[in-house]
This record gives sequence, structure tokens and C-alpha cells, in this order.
Amino acid sequence: MDMTRASTCTYPLREQSLDYAFEVVAGAGFNKLDLWGRAPHFSTDPDEVKPQDIEALVQSSGVRVANLGSYPGADFDSAEEDVLAEAMAQMRATIDLAKRFGARSIRVLPGHGEDPGVVDAIAEPFRQAADYAAQKGIYLGMENHRGSIAGVLELAVKLCRLVDSPFFGVLYEPCNLMAGGVDYKEAFEAFRDDIVHVHIKDGRWTDGAFQRHHLGHGDIDMRWVVQALAGIDYQGDYALEYEICDIEPIETGLVKWYEYWENL
Repeated sequence: MDMTRASTCTYPLREQSLDYAFEVVAGAGFNKLDLWGRAPHFSTDPDEVKPQDIEALVQSSGVRVANLGSYPGADFDSAEEDVLAEAMAQMRATIDLAKRFGARSIRVLPGHGEDPGVVDAIAEPFRQAADYAAQKGIYLGMENHRGSIAGVLELAVKLCRLVDSPFFGVLYEPCNLMAGGVDYKEAFEAFRDDIVHVHIKDGRWTDGAFQRHHLGHGDIDMRWVVQALAGIDYQGDYALEYEICDIEPIETGLVKWYEYWENL
């Protein structure tokens, strides 16, 4: 694999300092990361996290920010004008910081929950956000998650069609889709033209429960995922999302994930 397109998420290190997160990522061999979108790793409020502190760590570690695992867009489903205005301000501030850090994309939230009626309501603010993102060259990706519009195949596709921008789409997450009972291959075909970022992890259903595993030990066909994305000329990164700290500490396990992906 081309490891220049591999990154990893700092979400599993969310209870650790920003410095330590960069240290673990660099120690595993990565030169890119998906920065978790809340303090102590990131915030649009400089009193919580100073942008210059992130920039200093990028410079000293040699690990750059590929994606912000941020949360703007949730309140786009509000009927209150002041709430919507603040939500758009947060969206623009996040896009601005992504541009400042040299990131390609940010994660966004498509409102709250899976209510189909929300899709029409949030389409217009996301169109405005996508227009602003396009000016900055930043992609907006809603991550496939149970409990979110982005985790419901037909709703995710509908929102992408309504927003109708190459800078808005899906953060494709095969493992999350499988955990939510959605066929990740079928989902890929449905929004193949809308994928702006990718998260990678592995897992399988066992005795009625979904369990996450080390890469290559679950039921996600990693080669199929890579080949399918190559087939649509996907230009983004592959963010390895280590969420099995209950199986092995990230300090030792993440190195194994790097090696697995390198040898895939």
C-alpha cells in the first residue's frame, strides 16, 4: 500500500493530551492523522485549543493533519434562527482551521438522529456550507454511523443529491455500516460518487453482537475496499481507526495496524 495515503485517528487517544496523541501516531510510523474534533485535541475556541499549538506539533513531529474529526452541522436541523446562525459560524470556523492546517477534509454531522424529515431541512444549510468549503478546497464528509442519517443508505444518498456539491459527501466507513446491519458493498455502490474520506477498521458479528477486531481478523474484505475505491479514482486518504484498546493498548497495537496496511 501507498503509506503516504495512510493516516490514523486520534479519537482512541481522546483522554490523552494533544502532545501524547502526536507522539503515539508518529511512533507507529504514520505521517498523517485524523485529529479528533474536541478538546484537548481540537476546538474552534482558542481558549480550549490554540491553533498554533497544533501547528507546532505538526512541525516538530512530522505528522500533518489530514482530516478534522469534527462535529459541525448537528444543529442544522434547528428551527431557531440564532441556533442555525451559530451552527453555520462553527462550520465556517472549522473549515477555516482545516484550511490553515492543510487538511483535505472535515467530518460533519447531518443533524440529529435518523428522522427522514430532517433531510430536507438540513439540505439548504449544507449547500451553503459546501459552497464555502469549495472556496477553501475542503471536503465535508458525514460519517456512516448507526443513529445518523449517514448510517441509513437511502437518506445519505438523498442528502448528497439535494446538496449536489463535489465538496459534500460521505465519509465511507465499511465497519460502521456492517455494525449497523448495512451491506457495506451495497452502500459503496449507492454513494460511489459521493465518497470524500474513508475510515478503516475491522469486526464481525458473533452470537448476535458486533465485535471489533484487529485489521485482518474480522469480516471486512480490505482488498475489496481498496480495489473498489481505486476503481472510482478515490484521491483521499485511508484513516485507520484503532478502536480496540480493550483488546490491546494502542501504543503497541497501532504499529501492527501500520504494518498490516503497509503489507496489504
